[in-house]
Amino acid sequence: MPLPPDLHVHTEWSWDAPNGHMERSCERALEIGLPAIAFTEHADWALVHEGQHAVGRARFRNLRILTGVELGEPHWFPKESAAVLAGGRLDRVHGSIHCIRLDGEFLDASQFRQREGLDFPAAVRSYLRESLAMVDSGQPFETLAHLDYPKRYWVDGAAPYSEADYEEEIRAILASCARTSRVLEVNTTRGHTLCPDIAVVRWWYEAGGKAVQYGSDAHQPDKVGEGFAAATKMVEAAGFKPAADPTALWRR
Repeated sequence: MPLPPDLHVHTEWSWDAPNGHMERSCERALEIGLPAIAFTEHADWALVHEGQHAVGRARFRNLRILTGVELGEPHWFPKESAAVLAGGRLDRVHGSIHCIRLDGEFLDASQFRQREGLDFPAAVRSYLRESLAMVDSGQPFETLAHLDYPKRYWVDGAAPYSEADYEEEIRAILASCARTSRVLEVNTTRGHTLCPDIAVVRWWYEAGGKAVQYGSDAHQPDKVGEGFAAATKMVEAAGFKPAADPTALWRR
């Protein structure tokens, strides 16, 4: 089966991707047979500011190159988000949660396990509540990115992450996404973890979700498209199918 487009890629123009490279990411996409790639640089006002630029498309005639942005916590920063979106047309706009508010400060989920005394399951529920608030806020993003982002940073020695432990919260998010005609991202998290896993993709189908996209969330070129072979098999098993156009979203 041909690979789908990678619609969530970061380059050197994202604050957390010092090893990113736009042209080499395009070269990698062609090397592994991707039909399209979207550069979705961070716009994370809770932590830092980001920049964007365009790549010369003439060099990559066999690759569809899309422009995009990943809006971090856009419901917290509606004016800043609106300013980014007003800067020009973007092909892909992702909404994502990275941080929760804790004790009067922003805490990124990647730092949960470094926070001494943190109730990790409670922090994950707080993260999911913020995800629901973002979806319900009406902010103009199309795709919900990495729904279960904290899973990447699970506490060593703790009981394994289980979707069933957060089923109520996740199903509420999926229902809101379906109601607002959003797209669910399957984020392959640089190849080693699928976010979300098949249980959640099946809940998405049950909720009436119409479309799924794939994103490696690559922060360096050699990670572009990583994990897609496993991800596509999982998504197909959950009931979603590729379109005739290889650059299009997968639909039910």
